[in-house]
Amino acid sequence: MLVDTHCHLDPQYFPDGPDEALARAAAVGIHGFVAIGVGHDLAPARAAVTLAKRLPERIGCAIGVHPDDAAKMDDAMYAELAALAREPEVLAVGEIGLDYHYDHSPRETQKQVFARLIALARELRKPIVIHTRSAPADTLALLEREGARDVGGVIHCFSEDRAFAERALDLDFDVSFSGIVTFKSSAAIQDVARWAPLGRILVETDSPYLAPVPLRGKPCEPAYVVHTAKKVAELRGIPLEALAEATTENAARRFRRAFA
Repeated sequence: MLVDTHCHLDPQYFPDGPDEALARAAAVGIHGFVAIGVGHDLAPARAAVTLAKRLPERIGCAIGVHPDDAAKMDDAMYAELAALAREPEVLAVGEIGLDYHYDHSPRETQKQVFARLIALARELRKPIVIHTRSAPADTLALLEREGARDVGGVIHCFSEDRAFAERALDLDFDVSFSGIVTFKSSAAIQDVARWAPLGRILVETDSPYLAPVPLRGKPCEPAYVVHTAKKVAELRGIPLEALAEATTENAARRFRRAFA
């Protein structure tokens, strides 16, 4: 059994609904999912909560404001997000963070929104799912300054090095590996996958993005997390079954719920 701890299941990615994709995942041993609700507005957050309510045995969700969309968050959007985040199906606040690669929102705005949403997570006592790209120093500095250690969380789609991982682990953030860990160019990420404590790692797809080898270039879906898990197990020199058991236990601990 595996848990895909980060998948986007929005209607624009699965126009006929996610059920067939979830069934394909279940057929290869993926029975737990954390659906991520972020987008240009709160429609994906609402959809993620609705999906988690419909399939509570298998799905929880995380909702937030992606750093690309930070400039869109006004007080009304924040108020609705905060109300939604109180729903029991919402396991975490996220994905939130900083993205200096595209800079779709001004960096100072990204920082302000990130800090405000860390505060929301601390108020709700829920973990945080972090998106960080081309902003390692500022991401860690904000997590430290805003007291994110109080709730901990996940560095989603881990794409940094061991030094970053060490600081993240110290802040009580687990590291989650996506299909990127299967790419030949990902030596630093593979090094972390070998080194990180087994009790602090997760696996994910980030569907519909970042399909792993041997499916790279195709639209990703939750079933493909098995390829990522196989690669991490190979890097660590352990059976896939041991990796699956550990990462499922880690997901249950981090998100404070069992996945059927």
